[in-house]
Amino acid sequence: MQTAIKVKEDVELRNPVLIEGLPGLGSVGAIAVSYMIKELKAMKFAELYSPFFPHHVIVDKDGNVRLLRAEFYFSRAGDRDVILLTGDSQAQTIYGQYEMVSKILDFVKKYGVKVIITLGGYYATVRGESPRVICASTDPALQSIFLNSGAVSSPTNNPIAGAAGLFLGLARLRGMDAACLLGETAGHMPDPRAAKSVLTVLCEALRFKISLNDLDEAIKRSDRIVKSVREIERKVESFERTLRRRKEGITYIS
Repeated sequence: MQTAIKVKEDVELRNPVLIEGLPGLGSVGAIAVSYMIKELKAMKFAELYSPFFPHHVIVDKDGNVRLLRAEFYFSRAGDRDVILLTGDSQAQTIYGQYEMVSKILDFVKKYGVKVIITLGGYYATVRGESPRVICASTDPALQSIFLNSGAVSSPTNNPIAGAAGLFLGLARLRGMDAACLLGETAGHMPDPRAAKSVLTVLCEALRFKISLNDLDEAIKRSDRIVKSVREIERKVESFERTLRRRKEGITYIS
């Protein structure tokens, strides 16, 4: 078996841009694209299956199973159409990453895609309510648009791992412009705050009219979870200190 894309609906698109958000650091890209799919009422038109996904199936609430997959949605937003790509996982091997990204680029090029935008997380210690959005691009004009929309340039020689980076490199070989937007995140759990920062820049740059208010509730839930985890960690540390003190105070008489 090789990576295969199954078209479910025939669609005609107008100068579309591909926006990719597969699971990665802090699930930033996946959260952002899934939110766009909901807000834009995007329609699914294709599915991707690959032997390079993890070797298990997903079981739904009724006990039905399915293979892991990536999904392509389309919508009309702003001045152009948009293809939204997300899924259950990224490819799990280096060869698989190259094979899967190549198949996706060849597929979307048939629909006239000339611009690729990838979304993801950027590992950092986040301070404040608005994580920065790091941008890198194959095209100076595209980079300028995102910088003028609130992003900051990626540090020099900074590697961008996984699909978020590989799309840029392989798109360039196909004559397609590409950029990535990475939201700063600690990365240890899903980060809707970083996803909101990324979407704020993206919507400004592409003139998408999408309300981001519904993400605020997800951010509040995430904050409560982080607070609970930190409280548990504090209690564990306190308990361990108490145990160490007790052990140090034990003496033996023989």
